Amino acid sequence: MTSPSASPAAPPSLIDAVRAHEDAADFLRWPGELDLDHYEHGEPVHLASGARLEVFAKDGAGGTYFFCGEGGEERPVLYADSEGGAALLAVGLPELLRLLLVVPWWRDCREFTAEESREIAAEHLEDEPDLDAGRAAAAAALGIELPTEAEVLTRLRERATVTGRDHRLIFTPEGTEYRPLIAGA
Repeated sequence: MTSPSASPAAPPSLIDAVRAHEDAADFLRWPGELDLDHYEHGEPVHLASGARLEVFAKDGAGGTYFFCGEGGEERPVLYADSEGGAALLAVGLPELLRLLLVVPWWRDCREFTAEESREIAAEHLEDEPDLDAGRAAAAAALGIELPTEAEVLTRLRERATVTGRDHRLIFTPEGTEYRPLIAGA
């Protein structure tokens, strides 16, 4: 029996869950481009708002994933590429993982339509015929329900162009803002 003064257990960490499930971690590393084992950003940056930035992952091309503000995995997630572009991708790690599981090729989407995503997916499936099975296994291991491509892409566009306006990344030494990765931001 729990005493009234006992504090509730902390919710399980989704980052720990990814690390504990090798198949999920593998899918998120490729094609998801999320590597939780590398945490360094290549240059000094800060948010224009002054809110805290915490690096928690990298991608294979030198991009960095940041949590913004205070808190845990429910914080907004900002992505900065190695070419000086940035975008708010999600509010919370679960939303980011749904994006990377459903549309890991989001960087190649310009119109943010399900049709465009399916065309890109077909190219990936030619080289990786087990992609859908890997996605399903990763989602099941993490207990994540997968939305449709249209839902994920609509949310990504909204995050980057509306919510993301308050998450502008600044290259600290020069005081210059990273360019928006998604048009309309």
